[in-house]
Amino acid sequence: MAYIGRDTDKISNVEVLDNITFDGSSSYTLQKGGSNFTPSSANNILISIDGVVQANNFTCSSSTIDFGTAVAGTSTCDFILHYGIGLITTPADGTVTTAKLADSSVSLAKLTATGTKDSTTFLRGDNSFAVPPLGGITEADQWRLTANLNFSSSITPITANLERSDTAGFNYIGTGMTESSGVFTFPSTGIWMIMIQAMVAGNGAAADYASVHFQTTQNNGSSYTNQVCQIVNQIARTGGYANGFGVSFFDVTNTSTHKCRFGQDAQSTTCQLWGDTNIQSTGFTFIRLGDT
Repeated sequence: MAYIGRDTDKISNVEVLDNITFDGSSSYTLQKGGSNFTPSSANNILISIDGVVQANNFTCSSSTIDFGTAVAGTSTCDFILHYGIGLITTPADGTVTTAKLADSSVSLAKLTATGTKDSTTFLRGDNSFAVPPLGGITEADQWRLTANLNFSSSITPITANLERSDTAGFNYIGTGMTESSGVFTFPSTGIWMIMIQAMVAGNGAAADYASVHFQTTQNNGSSYTNQVCQIVNQIARTGGYANGFGVSFFDVTNTSTHKCRFGQDAQSTTCQLWGDTNIQSTGFTFIRLGDT
């Protein structure tokens, strides 16, 4: 009675190799269907010669089997079987759960290994790609004021002399922020940390305070909310400096409507907000911390 169903080699993962024609040599090439075949190891090969099954009395290197002694040309190869290590099934996408992964089964080296441009990699500012650590930062950028800004009046937003930091050694992660007329747009949704640092320079007149602040909008600029107003106590003399720093979180749920801008104010119009195109004296830092 004929067998109905899958071939036995598909069930057991046993492969039938081509019989060898002996010619008096000690080594021969293993083949399957006329093509060279490399076994998993010599222990996975079972061969019958003149009705005697041979196992573990030969070696294999690549597709070459070596018996260690000449096999007479009058000998007959009855069969050669290669026993695999079991059926290999590729799981469907999204079917491998956390519970199926053994503890410590994924190494840090794998998590941080350099990748190629595909859906699992992240673009850096230099257009290279790298897989970040699990839960790592995928967006980080830094901008700054490139020239001094006089406190002639309250200015919001600051629109002039803004640039992404470009000091030697600097790089940003991800797509990076974009700026238009002093309004900054986020490249992706998420919880963002926004930091502002400011340096105020004295210009010979007394001033009790100067401030730098940033505001956020959730309706594409129809209204803004003050997030941080960083007061800087001004040194009342020419050549004097004072520094300030502020930080806040912003939940960006829509990149088209959620944006931010920066401004300045001072009691004395002789103060200057210090800017420099070569160093980060007054600037803004953006870091995406996680999903919204």
